[in-house]
Amino acid sequence: MCKLALLTASILGLLFSGTPATADSSAESVAPPIIVIGFVGGYVHGDNMIHSEVQLAAKLRSMYPDGVYAESFANHRANSAYPEIIRLLDTNRDGTLTPAEKRSARIILYGHSWGASQALTLARRLQKSGIPVLLTIQVDSVKKRHQNDALIPANVAEAANFYQPDGLLHGEAQIRAADPERTRILGNFRFDYKEKPVRCYDGYGWLVRHFARTHAEIECDPSVWNRVESLILDKLPPAASSASMSPALDASPATQSRQ
Repeated sequence: MCKLALLTASILGLLFSGTPATADSSAESVAPPIIVIGFVGGYVHGDNMIHSEVQLAAKLRSMYPDGVYAESFANHRANSAYPEIIRLLDTNRDGTLTPAEKRSARIILYGHSWGASQALTLARRLQKSGIPVLLTIQVDSVKKRHQNDALIPANVAEAANFYQPDGLLHGEAQIRAADPERTRILGNFRFDYKEKPVRCYDGYGWLVRHFARTHAEIECDPSVWNRVESLILDKLPPAASSASMSPALDASPATQSRQ
């Protein structure tokens, strides 16, 4: 009886002490996907394929069927992006992010116009939660009310800014790091569509074409978006799918500057 009791105790010990610890450890060791989220500007829907932000997210999904989460959101529905990030990072599915789960985050945020401003707002919300961001990319960023699209929060490792200075709507000309020791500004890249216009905005409304033409041109300029794509792909593993990567063009259809 004594031997039987000892054997029973040993089995119970293995079942109820060793097994849960192993399960928790393996669950948390599962790497979350690399998260790439883009925001469109204005009141555009997040699935409107006319817009480059949406096209890029769709292309990344095609290139990376596994290991990368790529999605585009309307900037006015951006609140749904944060809980989606938390869900993706919560690899042990306990409803709370552990320090290890936060450290494992690999997040890239990009956007155009209001969407670019929204990308930084999301980065700040992630900062408050202790979640790092690999990269933010702003394309002709236009500040929304109560937002700051010029100061990059310290949880962002790298940031890039593409802008054009003309028209009623034009982008933030210079982004800067809240903490230069933690954030590297890759550049403030200026494009001039008065010198070299890009006729690629068919499908946009007449109001945009007549009153925000250059703001639309930078959104659909292939040379800008090839560079945005290249910056993102630099953070991703080699693509396993057959979708081809667009070549990154020489970045000067117009004037370009680093500040």
